Amino acid sequence: MDLNIPDGLKVAVLMGAFGAERQISLLSGKCIADALRKIPELEVIEHDYSADSPQILDDKSIDVFFLAFHGEFGEGGQMQQLCEQKGLIFTGCDSVSSRLAFDKAAFKRACQKANLPVPKAVEIKSADQLADIDSELKQMGEKFVIKPVRQGSSVGIQIVEGLEKAKIAAEECSSQFSNCLIEEFITGRELTVGILENKPLPVIEIKTAHQFYDYDAKYNDDHTQFLFDTIQDTEILSKINSIALESFNTIGCRDFSRVDMILSEDNTPFVIEINTIPGFTTHSLLPKAAAKGGIDMSQLCLRIIKSALERADK
Repeated sequence: MDLNIPDGLKVAVLMGAFGAERQISLLSGKCIADALRKIPELEVIEHDYSADSPQILDDKSIDVFFLAFHGEFGEGGQMQQLCEQKGLIFTGCDSVSSRLAFDKAAFKRACQKANLPVPKAVEIKSADQLADIDSELKQMGEKFVIKPVRQGSSVGIQIVEGLEKAKIAAEECSSQFSNCLIEEFITGRELTVGILENKPLPVIEIKTAHQFYDYDAKYNDDHTQFLFDTIQDTEILSKINSIALESFNTIGCRDFSRVDMILSEDNTPFVIEINTIPGFTTHSLLPKAAAKGGIDMSQLCLRIIKSALERADK
């Protein structure tokens, strides 16, 4: 892609909003803004966005909005819909694909319809379901992942063994976060595949001392390992990349995303979820994968902006 840009292009990096992932969003936004400021042609402003004060969206001097939100409001389609209604140029997925990706149950259904491998799961919409669910759970084995349907950054996730513990954890999760999933636990290797401009970035394998790649392992633990080139079998690697890209396209993603996967013990790549606005902090995986592919943080952010501008031109 030609990275030439018009001199004086004004970019507003929107971050913050509200919810459990606000602080991570502020960190991501600052990292994006710092990276973009290294490009002298750009005028960059950072903005801690509030739904109660959306006036920045009416600033006609801004050429493109770089969305750096994590969590329901900014990542789950509402912010994107606001931008669409105002005819603004903004980075990342549109409101429809954002909403679909952020809803783990809806995303799983879309993947199943496309014949993509996903773990078995049941959505819990009310505690009443838990009284008559044993037969469904027994088909998944003895170990389960309990997760909110609409949260990110591993917020609210528990891994438990046994039917009764799964039901107790699901009741706790649903009381705190509303709908939740009880999902079969897939034993295997944790992988993530960044997608940039409809192409997979180098695969990262995640190794952590935690039970899984949870919030603390993501943002606080400097001992978490992010490993490249750990999958030497080219056929398996090709399958991982193909499934990641297919899941990205199945729900209509654009510009960039990150697909989280588990490579099972029989080398089946299971799609776990897709992050339409993955982190851009120093611990974050999309920038790490881009760097491995020879794309530094400034180039990464600029390419995302260019994608948004080119889409608007069309």
